[in-house]
Amino acid sequence: MDWIIDNKEWIFSGIGVSVVVFVMSLFIKSKKNNTLNQSSGKNSINIQSANDINIGNNNDK
Repeated sequence: MDWIIDNKEWIFSGIGVSVVVFVMSLFIKSKKNNTLNQSSGKNSINIQSANDINIGNNNDK
């Protein structure tokens, strides 16, 4: 118990920093926008994906 009392400033400053970093990471992640926007002209073919797109078959290699 004496160790906690002697080191209370160090313990709580570490916890305080951890809490602030955790709250900031939640705020930063919540602002992340994962939308895709696409515009095109007349008679165009548009392909949009958030991941890989494979066109063709496996024999094209």
